[in-house]
Amino acid sequence: MNTFSLFLIASTMTPGIEPTLAEKPEILQKLKALKPGEAVTLGKADVVGEFNETAKKWELDRTGPKGRDFSIKMCWAEDRKRVLFCGANHAVPHRLNDVWEFDLPSLTWAMIYAPDNNRDYTGLGKDPSDVEFKNGTFITKRGGPGIIAHTWWGLAYDSDAKQLLMMNTWVTEQKKMAVLLGAKPEDLAQCPPLWSFDPAKRTWQYHRTEKPCPIAPFGGMLEYLPPLKRTMWHTNNWQMQASWLFDLSKNTWENAKSNGDTKVFEKEAPEPEQVGYYDAKRNMLIVHRHWATFHYSVKDNQWKKVRSEPKDSTDVPYGHDAYSPMYLDTATGQGLLVEFKTNALWSYDPDTVTWKKLTPGGDPMPKGGKRLAYADPVHNVFVILDGTTIWAYRHGK
Repeated sequence: MNTFSLFLIASTMTPGIEPTLAEKPEILQKLKALKPGEAVTLGKADVVGEFNETAKKWELDRTGPKGRDFSIKMCWAEDRKRVLFCGANHAVPHRLNDVWEFDLPSLTWAMIYAPDNNRDYTGLGKDPSDVEFKNGTFITKRGGPGIIAHTWWGLAYDSDAKQLLMMNTWVTEQKKMAVLLGAKPEDLAQCPPLWSFDPAKRTWQYHRTEKPCPIAPFGGMLEYLPPLKRTMWHTNNWQMQASWLFDLSKNTWENAKSNGDTKVFEKEAPEPEQVGYYDAKRNMLIVHRHWATFHYSVKDNQWKKVRSEPKDSTDVPYGHDAYSPMYLDTATGQGLLVEFKTNALWSYDPDTVTWKKLTPGGDPMPKGGKRLAYADPVHNVFVILDGTTIWAYRHGK
């Protein structure tokens, strides 16, 4: 191993993070050689973890998690220098509460919470023996969510508390399931189904809250706002028109009362199925939903629709939480969005409010039907994960 390889390994290791994953010099060399505007297929990722029978039944020890229908958001954990993933498929082949993280320099998928029993669409699955009714909800005997939902864009990483947060909304017939477990339907908690996962301890936690609190429709957005040390839960449709802030340290909710007026909020804020990210430099949320783009100023607590195009427009991509993940490219300050349906990669400049379709050079983008994507700020690449096939694109220097 040469001196350069040793330097790269030393510079990318994160002390005290488990599981310990050895960086691969050949991967780091490929990343270093990547030029702006170019892409490279890095190879096949390893898959590691303490796989139980449920994981092995669906060959997760071989394939990793894969993308899961309306669960495609990944959350960068700055302290771990890895990206976290969880969430359920729509119905098939499984609905599991497992949690994973992906490490780029070692090219490894690591399962950090093995799944409890499989669930079905409206109930607790064929074998609910691992679920208990506790604290007003359904919790497995290992402490995980007894009901597991899509994430839509309702997944966020609290970088101060070092916790992954998930708004666990689903259509389970909860009253029937409560009776099945010997509980009373009236004992069900009347609060948002918010859960957190601690990647260091590898434990789930349910956060039961009291009023005031939001409701949790499908397809909302959860995003951590570091300047406020709060996590925003946002929805704008007939079910709820508001952006709420969750304080994990106090376990309380507060209505942000964004835009100061519900009618203004309804006009200026994104509806469900949105994708987006927090931009620390601009101190704003950048959000895209279908053919419209939105900015949220954290300082001013204001949503603004900055661009809206007709359905037949070719000037903007189609933003949707099941098909087109979007993340910040920290090197350029632009957003990057990939349309999985069309295999098109787009960039977004918040200063000029312009979108641009990109034509990456180098290796072609993988085209699998169960892909995931994220932006890696440490190695300055946008990564697409097609099962265990890993592809990386460098947007800027």
